[in-house]
Amino acid sequence: MLISVYVPLAVTAVLTLLAPGVARRLAPRPAAWALACTALVTTVGWTGSLVLLAFTGIAQIPQVAAEGRWSVPALRAEDPVYLAVAVVSALVLVAGFVSLVLAAVRQARHLLWARRECARMPGGSELTVVDDDTPQAFALPGAPGRIVVSRGMLRCLDGEEREALLAHERAHLRGRHHVFQTLWRLAAALNPLLRPLADAGGFALERWADEDAAAQVGSRRVVARAVGRAALASSSRASSTPALAVTGGAVPQRVRALLAPPPPRRTFPIAGGALLLTLCCAGLANAASDSDQMLDDAQRAQCAASITHASVAPRSGGFHHGPDGCCEHRVRGVRGERHG
Repeated sequence: MLISVYVPLAVTAVLTLLAPGVARRLAPRPAAWALACTALVTTVGWTGSLVLLAFTGIAQIPQVAAEGRWSVPALRAEDPVYLAVAVVSALVLVAGFVSLVLAAVRQARHLLWARRECARMPGGSELTVVDDDTPQAFALPGAPGRIVVSRGMLRCLDGEEREALLAHERAHLRGRHHVFQTLWRLAAALNPLLRPLADAGGFALERWADEDAAAQVGSRRVVARAVGRAALASSSRASSTPALAVTGGAVPQRVRALLAPPPPRRTFPIAGGALLLTLCCAGLANAASDSDQMLDDAQRAQCAASITHASVAPRSGGFHHGPDGCCEHRVRGVRGERHG
């Protein structure tokens, strides 16, 4: 446990530094899936390691030890974690879970707002054109999702660019990109180290939609032109633009990628990331096994101490093992015994 419990934390730090840069060199769709898997596995590993570290300190509280029927001195003797580390881990866990709850509430409100807006949109078609001179276009996830475009945005684009814009937003809905965003935001709320990974994931989603739009329109240059013009037109309102929008992400880098050939599929970075994630899971499993063994040893020590204490106690009787495997002392009082 001394080393393995820190492996998930180290893997999380390494992937946080490397994954965003590597993901930008991959094809966007596998990059988004790889970042989603990375966020999920590292969040579980990060949380599990902090729980194990915090529990080594909590388990030494006398009331907790009494409930668990283990020996505090034995646990303290085998515990490889400093008390300060356990306390810090517990505080980080509490702060992370509070942040996670707040982020989950915000995400739930956002999804409910999207569903209400979809229900309020006139007509039953996928596309809704609003009478607004402000250039904006975005996808509203829902059941079904809707594409919202203002007349101001349509006036900024020609026919081919409009088709590219709609194909981009349609790709967001078809790929259910809001689910990816929710996962990254919740993971980053629980573990602030994953915020760069969440930002890289948002860029991968926009690139994913760009590539799908280019395949549907048949021209990468048209999609690049549509992305650039839409971003320039809506630049004054960039802060209020919804996340699933053609103007999201680093627009210059997206345009540059669209003007270049399609990105090749690379398997080596994904294989390397999968190896690190496997190491993260193995480290957490080994730390959990060591922690369980440590508690078993502390329970046996408590059992042995109970036997020793009872053997020297006056008028002590026999012993028996309870259903949970822990030794229990049973005093056999003899009532009504006659002595000759």
